[in-house]
Amino acid sequence: MTVVPVTSVRETAVRTLRAAAAATGRLVGGLGTASRALGVLLLSAVAAVTAPAGIGLLLAPLALRALHALARRERERLARRGVDIVPPDPPPVRLRSALADPTTRRELRWLVRHGTLGLLLGLLGLLLPLCAVRDTTFPLWWWLVPETTTTSVGVGTAHTWLDAVAAMLLGVGWTAILLGLGPGMARLQAAPARRLLAAGPGTDLSLRVAELTATRAAALDAHATELRRIERSLHDGAQNRLVSVTVLLGAARRMAARDPAGADELLERAQSAAEQALADLRSVARGILPPVLADRGLAGALSGLAADCGVPCRVEADVPERCAASVEATAYFVVAEALTNIARHSGAERASVTVRARGGRLRLRIEDDGRGGADEEGGSGLTGIRRRVAALDGTLRLTSPPGGPTLLEADLPCGG
Repeated sequence: MTVVPVTSVRETAVRTLRAAAAATGRLVGGLGTASRALGVLLLSAVAAVTAPAGIGLLLAPLALRALHALARRERERLARRGVDIVPPDPPPVRLRSALADPTTRRELRWLVRHGTLGLLLGLLGLLLPLCAVRDTTFPLWWWLVPETTTTSVGVGTAHTWLDAVAAMLLGVGWTAILLGLGPGMARLQAAPARRLLAAGPGTDLSLRVAELTATRAAALDAHATELRRIERSLHDGAQNRLVSVTVLLGAARRMAARDPAGADELLERAQSAAEQALADLRSVARGILPPVLADRGLAGALSGLAADCGVPCRVEADVPERCAASVEATAYFVVAEALTNIARHSGAERASVTVRARGGRLRLRIEDDGRGGADEEGGSGLTGIRRRVAALDGTLRLTSPPGGPTLLEADLPCGG
């Protein structure tokens, strides 16, 4: 007989609830663009039907602009949800060119699917939670309005407690559907945009290639900088102390016979130097990949950084699942360097660190109430932070007007 640990059951339940909640948010967010898609679809149909009479020729440019704007809005919405869609080149707006343009035709196909199936899925994402709450709580309030109360689908009136419990079971069914099918429904709603709103196979992706080339160069630069830092730390710290240990041990060996007391003193100094060298090596190892990340996770590691910060710092972390080790190490480095800058240069009285993991992205927000005016060229370590973030294809944004406050935001892919 296999016993399932309670913690694993709880973690599975929490992950399922969070996935259903995230899927509901995506479905409801898609409902907004789907309802607009239905309107643009109707406008395009009217333009096509009335084109022989000349009215459609006047409506067609408006429909094209609305189509392109809505497709752009959908790409931006999905990008905020962690779906990276490489946009195509701007499509033409002249009617004759647009009819022959493959991007416009792909957007029209997306419009049909999103304005119909996407709208239906968005409505389900909105109504299922309401029906689940309404029917599940039905036994708590049905007796207050017994003559007019029906189930959420409008069938049946409860006259007894047995009827109320039956309605509650319907609510449990709605909840099961939402938990089991919600993520799949969200993926189905976004699938046409993933396939039809991305750049086609014949699109010039030179800008994306240039961006990836720059990212690779930044990654190599950050790697070289990190190697130089490790070499400098080993050379200036541990290596010098180990040389001292060797010299002291040699001197103690020569003095052992003629001056035992002096030899003991040299051995004590050698032991102290060896202990300091060991501490330096541990510090270098922590700089490569802090062990606290493996022991306590990202949230616990950042709490430790905040506790050691010279400025009172509040940490708010919502990271349901572990990210890739390289991503967690980069996030730790960003926060550590930012808090060091705050303590040394900002004159701040308070600081805050907020970490969120949503839609496959890890977002960091470090804020302080200091004097502001942070400059990447001023040797404050911001250039190193930007390189480390760019190495993972992330983005960094700094807002630091004179007089403050200073806000540093980093966006990283969770998968590394």
